[in-house]
Parts: sequence; structure tokens; C-alpha cells
Amino acid sequence: MPKGSNQKFKLYRLAQIMLDKTDDEHYITMPEIMKALAEYEVTADRKSIYNDLRDLEKLGIEVEGEPVGKGYHYHVVSRPFELPELKLLVDAIQSSKFITERKTNELIGKLEKLVSRYDAMKLQRQVYVSGRIKTMNESIYYTVDAIHNAISENKKIRFQYYQWNVKKEMELRHGGAWYHISPWGLSWDDENYYLVGYDSVAGLIKHYRVDKMLHIQMSEEDREGREYFKKLDMADYAKKSFGMFNGKEQNVKLLVANYLAGVIIDRFGNDVMMIPKDDEYFTVNVQVHVSRQFLGWIISLGEGVKIISPDEVVEQMKEEIKRLQRQYTILKI
Repeated sequence: MPKGSNQKFKLYRLAQIMLDKTDDEHYITMPEIMKALAEYEVTADRKSIYNDLRDLEKLGIEVEGEPVGKGYHYHVVSRPFELPELKLLVDAIQSSKFITERKTNELIGKLEKLVSRYDAMKLQRQVYVSGRIKTMNESIYYTVDAIHNAISENKKIRFQYYQWNVKKEMELRHGGAWYHISPWGLSWDDENYYLVGYDSVAGLIKHYRVDKMLHIQMSEEDREGREYFKKLDMADYAKKSFGMFNGKEQNVKLLVANYLAGVIIDRFGNDVMMIPKDDEYFTVNVQVHVSRQFLGWIISLGEGVKIISPDEVVEQMKEEIKRLQRQYTILKI
């Protein structure tokens, strides 16, 4: 039998058809396969299609045929990603504040192409689970890429940094001054992306919201601060920094009610040492950057947690409580 038309596209189109139209719950028959190929102006006989279905496995697309009546129906039984895995990725993208709304939809659209049209509808429903506030900085993807490139080439970066003013306008910080930083890593905290780097002028490790960085450029200068980052555990750094706000790093002892044990473990990890004090309370020593955000976290836990030491931090908490009392006593709107 002579070969059909457009044979060089046949295997590609067959893969498209099987991936798009079939899954564990949806099947396609041989006549339907031939009809779908014809829509792409590809003609083929049954025997060659049987061979092609077997060849798809070499491309990582496993197709299974099952007898139904006098014929067979076929479907894809394995894919690079399972539907539950893609749902997790969709949820992560949707809940990430540093990804813009437009880019969120683009990324999810690409993920939908990894499953059948039927499962893609299930992913699309996931998109609207959460109405998160999104960044408006479309250049964040290029910023992240530039940071990774600088890290791999051991170079500093230069960028400007902005904040929002009361008119909802982007306003460059420090009058538009350029920041010159040695990038050492990226951290994800409170659904935001942060650059963690070394400021050689200040002699400090600092972090910056990636979506607030503008006009990033790779410097010709080599990175500095290696000795600091050799001793730095990036995950531990994020754990100690509440909301990624800086503060003096200190060992703080807390008295905590037993019912808040889960809160402590969630924040500081399963290896944190909790020493029972009595039947209702335990003490725990945690290494944190003591900032107003840390004190606010303690306050938010109510009477179930109390700072025991050091005295310096206890006094900071007392001053913060006095400040709040003054603010809500004097403030009149």
C-alpha cells in the first residue's frame, strides 16, 4: 500500500492527539485516531498507526490498548507529570505574590498542555481558588535570571530599589541611588522572593524584595562576603528573620503554653528543644533576629507565650507595648 501524505509529521501529530484527547478516563478508537490525523492532513493505514503507537513509548508516551467489543480503544497511561503534581504546581504559582497575574495565567496555560484537555479543565478550576494580591512588576523573571547568572559567574550586581508612595506611584529609594551588592542566594518567605546578598560598604548581609528591584545589571567586580556565607544556612536565615526584617540576632528564651507546641515547631523546625516546665508550659530557646516584627509575632500569640530572657529583649517588648498604648491612646482620626 502506498504511503499516505505528510508522513514526516505523522508521529508528532499522533503524539499530540493521544496526549490531548486521552487520559485514564478518556479513550479513543482507531477510526477516531485516523479521523483526527486527517484533520491535520495526515493519512495513514491502520497497520502503520499500530507501529507508531508502539514507537511513542520511545518518546516517553506509553499508550495502552484495551479490547472493547470487536475493536480496541487506546489511551495514554503515563506522563511526565501526574495530575495531582500539576495541581500542586498550579497552586504554588497562583499563591505566589511575586508572579504577576498575566504571567500566572501564561504559566498555568503551559502546564495545562502537559495533560489531556479534560484534565486541563480540572487545572483551570484550580486557578480561581485564591484571589491573591499580585505584584505588578513584569520584569521579575528577568531579574531572577540575572541574579542566577551573576551568582554562577561570581559577579556583583547593580540595581535600583523602589517603594510605593501614598499616590500609589513607584518611588525610587535613596533618590534613585544604585545598590551594589554581592548576590549569594534567593529565599522565599511569606510568598515573596528575596535576594540575600552582601553589602561590602556596610559590611553586612542584607536582603531585598526581588519584585522591587529595577534595572538590574551585572557588575564587572567579583563577589565579596564569601566568608560570611560559608557559615550561613539560607533556610535557617529565613527562619530567624520574621517577615525578612533585619534585627540583632539573639538567643531568646520563651515560656510557651503546651497548646502552642505546633506553632513553635512550624516556625522553628522539628529539632527545636522544648523543655517541660510543668503540666501546662514548656521553655524553648530560639535564635532569631529581634525586630518589631518578631515582637509583633509574640504579641499575636497572646497569653500563651512570654519572653523570659535576655533582659534586653524583655525590655524591648515592654517598650513596644508602651508604644502601642501611646499610639492607641493619642491617635484620633
